[in-house]
Amino acid sequence: MRLRNIRLFAMAIATVLIATSCGGTGNSPQSASPDADCRVIKHEAGKTEVCGQPENVVVLGPNVLELLLALGVQPAGFADQMAFHQGKYDNPSQQIPYLGDRVKSQPANVGLTYTPSIEAILNTQPDLIVGSQWLEKEYGNLSEIAPTLLLEWFDVEGNLQAIAQALGRPELAEGAIAKRQEKIANARKKLAPAVKTNPKVLMLTASNLQEMVLITEGNSFCGSLMKDLGFELIYPPGIDRQDANLRPPLSLEVLPQFNEADSAIVLGYNFKDSSQLEGMEDFQERQLSGIEKSWQENAIAQSLDASKAGRVYFIPAYLCLGLPGPIGTELYLKELETQLLPSQ
Repeated sequence: MRLRNIRLFAMAIATVLIATSCGGTGNSPQSASPDADCRVIKHEAGKTEVCGQPENVVVLGPNVLELLLALGVQPAGFADQMAFHQGKYDNPSQQIPYLGDRVKSQPANVGLTYTPSIEAILNTQPDLIVGSQWLEKEYGNLSEIAPTLLLEWFDVEGNLQAIAQALGRPELAEGAIAKRQEKIANARKKLAPAVKTNPKVLMLTASNLQEMVLITEGNSFCGSLMKDLGFELIYPPGIDRQDANLRPPLSLEVLPQFNEADSAIVLGYNFKDSSQLEGMEDFQERQLSGIEKSWQENAIAQSLDASKAGRVYFIPAYLCLGLPGPIGTELYLKELETQLLPSQ
């Protein structure tokens, strides 16, 4: 994953040619068409006109798939971030990490997020394509197939509104946004005892102890959510914790400098040999087994007070880095509650 892939997740991508396309950025949807059955949607690649109510929707990336599912819509085609599965998604629960059990259709496999198959997309006969901003080079080709939206990875609420308006059902976004906010508020209440007793948290993402990156409030939803829950993230002196582009590498040797942390959260990942997975349980196990074992066997990592107190928690990075929307948020909050709160 290295630094480029931290947004994995900071990860995904898609697009459209329409008569009203023009330059521009931003995800906030705007209605501006004289045709009552058409809407003009602002997105990262410009503006796109969508008419009627799209039914065959192709999504390019897991972060976009979760938004579609959160709105109660099933995909006609899907491009995953990694080659977890080859062929049609005829058994999604075992083929699509974390989201598959919510996919009731059998969407066509249209390639990978960053390199979708134009031919496969054409075969689905889509009337809407949705991807992330990193697909700008493919935008023209995608636009010739169907109206296309390219969305910014972490703008969850803006993205939900844009997709819902493109679907001709803007009210769907209101419910999905409210449900997500409610889950965060409920988690804040549940986690209040943990915040009170162990407020200071070191948070990082890593596949191994030689490739660790510090998570801050500004560089990911993972960090900003911890702050919203009431925790205080620990940083080295002089760091701009609000810088969204900052990806501070963290060497093993400097870990003792973070000894003031009451606990540590390690967002683990491992996408090697991803096409050789044997079901989703194998996927989840693989994300954490390597980094957890390395941490437990390393003298420096074990020298931290958080390690000695048994307060180092390992959570798949995929949940909040790859799926910052309503579904990923729900799964991530459940992990936090399960691990940080004492068993009842």
